[in-house]
Amino acid sequence: MRQIAFRTTAAAVLAGLVMLVAPAQSQAQSWPQRPVRLIVPFGPGAGADIGARLLSERLPARWGGKPVVIENRPGGDGLLAIQSFLSANDDHTFLFTPAGNFTVHPFQYDKLPYTSADLVPVARVSNTILGVGVPAAMNAGTIADWVARAKAEPGKFNAAVVPGITEFTFDYFVKTVGLTLTKVPYRDIVQAATDVGEGRLQIYMASYAILQPQTEAGRIKTIIVNGRERAPILPNIPTAREAGFPSLEVEGLVGLFGSRTLPKELVEKIGADVVAATKDPAVSARLSATAQTVNPGMPAEFAAAIQAQRDQIAKIAQELGIKPKVQP
Repeated sequence: MRQIAFRTTAAAVLAGLVMLVAPAQSQAQSWPQRPVRLIVPFGPGAGADIGARLLSERLPARWGGKPVVIENRPGGDGLLAIQSFLSANDDHTFLFTPAGNFTVHPFQYDKLPYTSADLVPVARVSNTILGVGVPAAMNAGTIADWVARAKAEPGKFNAAVVPGITEFTFDYFVKTVGLTLTKVPYRDIVQAATDVGEGRLQIYMASYAILQPQTEAGRIKTIIVNGRERAPILPNIPTAREAGFPSLEVEGLVGLFGSRTLPKELVEKIGADVVAATKDPAVSARLSATAQTVNPGMPAEFAAAIQAQRDQIAKIAQELGIKPKVQP
């Protein structure tokens, strides 16, 4: 009798587990059921925007022909895009962004409309190569030349920086080098490239995708890249560390984030689809052309890379004497 009771209980538990798992698996298999939105915190032409649009051209083939729509929400230090993503609160809206766009928020704001748990890593796509551009008319051959000019004219130079870890790193550089600059805010940071080319800004740190048109037109000189290694398409431009300014070293980690309500099975499925699309040679070639290194990764890999970036930010903050204002 005891064996019969045990078997009956075990069977009931097993049946219950099957009932719990089956809906999630069914949801993953039937998804998507309508168009999918990718919200990007920059205007058209930014590195993340280019990556999102490349994926939007390829993912419908994996998603039953359902279209993937890009929604640009620049401004607000990335908060406008995050709030738009959170307000949707569904499994068909995602945030496509550099992780560094929000991992510094705990050090910048007294209050945030989200927690880190609200942004679930789904897939790593690429590392955006960042660069520092100055007006070509300044004839600054190196970053050292530019720093010497800025020190000789304190308070006369204007700067623009992409929000997030880029700005955090730039501020660290300014303090450690001992510069006095005026940072100019932009609702759409992509527009700052024109002002650099026309000499209204004297330095601009952004993705090379933003700097590239003005650089190729001869109006901006990109004097360093910020990654740990030289960009393959920019072999003659030194890294920040090679140029003697390691405080400017940072890499742009870009990927897809979903809602915290997404079932794990669906997160894994979407992550696998994005990784597969990212491995398309045409995607790699296009991203490389804008100095982005393809670096696909599944949810766990992406989460680990984000944590490493948070550790880097925490180290910079400690050296600057900055404490988090809210719980990271």
